[in-house]
Amino acid sequence: MFQPGTSLTFDNAKTALNAGLQAIAEGQTEIDFSELITVDSAAVATMLAWRRVAVARAVPLIFRHVPKNLHSLISLYDVTELIDDANTVRSDLPHH
Repeated sequence: MFQPGTSLTFDNAKTALNAGLQAIAEGQTEIDFSELITVDSAAVATMLAWRRVAVARAVPLIFRHVPKNLHSLISLYDVTELIDDANTVRSDLPHH
């Protein structure tokens, strides 16, 4: 499972993007953000790029342990539906 590290900001987004793309190309289907602490809008853009590549390759991509500060940015930019995996259970929706 690919982990981008403790920071995903403008300062390191290109490096993280390329590492994530390499991981996807090698068959990784999950990105784990459990170590991520520092984010900015570049993190959202990077996630969208990873998702776009996964969709183009018709492979699943699941984002695990997305921190609250990153969830806030995703919501702020109104891209939740583009980033969330269709199979992710969301607490804000009723489940049957």
